[in-house]
Amino acid sequence: MERALSTHLLVNHRLTTVWLDRIWEAGIPKVEIFCARQHFDYRNRAQVNEIGYWFRDAQLQLHSLHSPMYNDDCWGKTGPSAAVSLTERSKPRRLESVGEIKRALEVAERIPFKYLIQHIGAAHEDYDDFKLEAAFTALEDISLFARHRGVEVLLENIPNKLSSAERLVHFLEITHLDLGFCFDTGHAHIMEGVEPAWTLMQQRVRSTHIHDNDGLQDLHYFPFSSQGGSIDWPRAMRLLRTRPAQFPLLLELREYEGLANPVQAAREVFEKLENLQTESE
Repeated sequence: MERALSTHLLVNHRLTTVWLDRIWEAGIPKVEIFCARQHFDYRNRAQVNEIGYWFRDAQLQLHSLHSPMYNDDCWGKTGPSAAVSLTERSKPRRLESVGEIKRALEVAERIPFKYLIQHIGAAHEDYDDFKLEAAFTALEDISLFARHRGVEVLLENIPNKLSSAERLVHFLEITHLDLGFCFDTGHAHIMEGVEPAWTLMQQRVRSTHIHDNDGLQDLHYFPFSSQGGSIDWPRAMRLLRTRPAQFPLLLELREYEGLANPVQAAREVFEKLENLQTESE
């Protein structure tokens, strides 16, 4: 599987071409840019153009964009109206969220990428039929807008009652939306477990988010670190290697205090995950 890295690891820093150079120099050929405006402001033409000019001549590939979760530049701290959600009950507010996601998709006109990673609802959100109907209407609009820009929308399993593996599969069955999945190991570990979630999602998986946690909280730990992760990585890698041509191995990690070189630390995680295959042969 090809290596890919989410800039979620660098979300506390403004994304510049210096960081992109470091990712390529670390032997990572693909990147996912995380749309948090304090990091990558998809509304800021100057930043988009700067990154776009760099990609024009670069060998590093922009694999995907992670859809914005908030419309502000401080993780939603400006208030509830900052949340970007497809399940919003208020139609005007839901349309605002759709508009925000479209602004992120417009990046593809300047920097081509293949996938938009999209959540249905927020963490720990409860299930109801209205929310699924709202998400269906929003995703029809977003998917059409994305396709016109050469982008495919992928739904991510996240820890709520709307986006378990079973719920996502059911959602596509009843709506007939032709969408793929982004398989998140950390979120699956919190919910039904990595193997049960993989069994349900595997045929539609087109990208991944690889990270660890304690089975309770969404911590985005580095696999194999001393932070307290508990995913069985040999078993998880055996599962992922059953469909190696469908997706890259994409790390979505969280920077922690005292980490001197986050990109190099990510490279070391790739090496450890890949060595699991060698050891099993």
